[in-house]
Order: sequence, then structure tokens, then C-alpha cells
Amino acid sequence: MSYSSSSGSEEEDEGFDSYRKGGYHAVRIGDSFAAGRYIAQRKLGWGHFSTVWLAYDTQSSKYVALKIQKSAEHFAQAALHEIEVLLSITNGDPSNSKCVVRLIDHFKHSGPNGQHLCMVLEFLGDSLLRLIRFRRYKGIELNKVREICKCVLIALDYLHRELGIIHTDLKPENILLLSTINPAKDPIRSALTPILKRPEASGLNGRSMSMVEKRLKSRARRASIGGEAEAPKLAKSMDGINLRCKVVDFGNACWADKPFADEIQTRQYRAPEVILGSGYSFPADMWSFACTAFELATGDMMFAPKGGKGFSEDEDHLALMMELLGKMPKKIAIGGARSKDYFDRHGDLKRIRRLKFRPLDRFLVDKYKFFENDAREFVGFLCPILDFAPEKRPTAQQCLQHPWLNVKSSHQKEMNVQSNVKVGMANLKIN
Repeated sequence: MSYSSSSGSEEEDEGFDSYRKGGYHAVRIGDSFAAGRYIAQRKLGWGHFSTVWLAYDTQSSKYVALKIQKSAEHFAQAALHEIEVLLSITNGDPSNSKCVVRLIDHFKHSGPNGQHLCMVLEFLGDSLLRLIRFRRYKGIELNKVREICKCVLIALDYLHRELGIIHTDLKPENILLLSTINPAKDPIRSALTPILKRPEASGLNGRSMSMVEKRLKSRARRASIGGEAEAPKLAKSMDGINLRCKVVDFGNACWADKPFADEIQTRQYRAPEVILGSGYSFPADMWSFACTAFELATGDMMFAPKGGKGFSEDEDHLALMMELLGKMPKKIAIGGARSKDYFDRHGDLKRIRRLKFRPLDRFLVDKYKFFENDAREFVGFLCPILDFAPEKRPTAQQCLQHPWLNVKSSHQKEMNVQSNVKVGMANLKIN
């Protein structure tokens, strides 16, 4: 699960039902943790395993993210595993230069629903998913995509090459900017005064109140949408947004020599070897990285499979991959534990016969109006990472050397040429 500065729980709430024995710990603003060191300020987000709160660290006078795990035994075990992974990440990066989230502290907290493991992480900004939404799904200009890609590749190179860790769930939601898109949401930039004691109760506890407020807000939002016709939404400008980012959420991460789940990755970012059950390692993260880079540049998911009449979501996913990347080599198609579910012995899909092949660079030009040159260079970077053979995909370290990460896009070149012409004209006038 990810946490984000402007509340990952706006879309829906975690619900009352999980606030019971073995479940979430109910937090009120002003609650203190770890013998008074951390004071809860507001909720940042939630996931199936935990809730995440903005907290004030009275010892360092800094804001932090406090992740409070559900208390049942299997959730506690998952938290212990995540703490182990985060400790190795933080200890191996004393200079804090590897673009991965840092663990500051961890402790146990007893509450009415049991004992909860808590992790204190550095406070970060919005997720790349929120950035994609901020841009109204119109895509981000390629020079900015490059900046983000560099950070993510530095993180993956560190995890893979130095620590032997596979993230297993890389996606825009699990990559956070170092600061918020809206400065007012950033407690540091907005000079937020920390809450140091619990506000006076007004009949309802903080949790119930926030749920009530949320329901009223969503009702008001629905009413306003129904009332007036909305103007077409334009992508918002990204001027002034710091694009440095870090990879977060190591709840599903594993060491390469100890993979503990057959099925990894969120559906749309899942690598073919995972669908086919052929075993996976670091290249599975690289596949997810390429899907994320495409999504940043276009605003759309690269693959959004759906089950249909007579075929499964998995089979649709494999078909979508082949339509953009070409036919899967027979050896790979029939080589996995689950290959027989999807492919015949010739390496053709059993239930989806008609594929519409379209090269990725043409797709970018035709659908997303990329300049030909930009599309060609971007695809030159992406396509090797989307090789169906995992062992042929470049490593994060090799990707960092790729020329695409160090070129200016055609659009940028054009702007530079125009500005040079203007400067030249101005000089002529002066002379």
C-alpha cells in the first residue's frame, strides 16, 4: 500500500468493519505514540494491512509518516518482514541518495484491538498516480518523464544489484514525489503548526467525525456534478513541481533467492513470466518500470486487460502484449507452468485468434500525437525492457546508461531552436 501526502483515502474509506480485534487501530488527531514521541496530525492513506498518518516527531521536530499495521498475527508477520527489508534498505544507504524510502523507527503499540506494529517512515509527497491525475491523464512531457525514470532506475539498481531485493509491486502509486504537488498540503512548505495535544472532543470521536464529513463531502460533490455541466478539463501546468521521487511500499518485496509468492505485481504491471508461471526475478520489476514510464508519458495504462466471452483476463493481457510488442516466441509461450491454459502447442493463443498488431512507435504517433523522432527514441528505450525473454531485458544499471535518458525531446529541441533564433534576431537588431 502506498501513502500520499494528500490522503490516499479520498476515493473511498477503509470502513468501520475492520476496526475490531485483529484489525485497524482507531487513531484520533493528537493521539501520541512511542511514549509521546510521535503525535498524530491527520490521516494520509490506508491499505488492506494498515493505515498511515502524518505525525509530528517531537524528538527531531520533523513531520513523519506513521504506518500502523492491523494487529492480527499474519498482519504482524507481514510487518516484521517489511521492517526487515526496510532496515536493510536504510542501513545500506547512509547518504540517502538511492531514491528509496527510509525507515526512521519501528515499535509496538497496544490498543483495544490488540498489539499493532508501527513503522515510522520519512514524510514524502504525492504519488505518481496523483501526478498523472493532476495532468488529467494527458501525459507528462518527455523531459520530465526522463527525470522521474532516472530516480526510479537508481532505486531499482540499488535494490537489485546491491541488496538482491525484488520490489514485486512497482507502479505509479508506489513511487512518491519528495514533496507535494500543492504546496498548501505540505506541512513543511505550508509552515503547518503541529498539533501537540488532542483537540477537545465534540460528541463524536475523530474517526467517526472524519467519516461523517467525508460522506457529506461526497454527497455534495455528487450533487454539484449532477447540477452544472463541467467545462472540459485541461491538463494543469507542472511548473514548479519538484519531480525527484522515491520508491515506497516494501510490504510485498522479497529477496531474489527467497521468492515467497507465485503471483506478484498489480495486474496491469504484471510481467508475462508471472502470468505464465515461468519463475521470476529482477526483470519482472523492469517490466513494471517500462509500463510505468509509458503511463507517465501518455496518461494511459500500457495494458488494461479485461476478461470477455470465452477468454480470461490473463489471456486478454497476453494478447494485448503481443499486439504492441509482436508475437511471443514459441519457446517462452509454451514454457511456463500455466502455458497450457492459454497457448496451444504451436505457441498460439487458444481463445483469442485475431490479433491487431501495431508497432509501439506508430501507436505513440497515431494515438498520442508524439513527434516521430520522440516516439522512435522513447520506444528505443522502452522496447528492450519489454522483451518477452526476461534474461534479455536490460538491468536497471544498463538502462541508466541509455542515451534516451540524456537526450532532449524534439519538442524541447524545437523550443530551443526557436529561442536561439529569437536571440539571433535580437543580436542582429542591436548590431
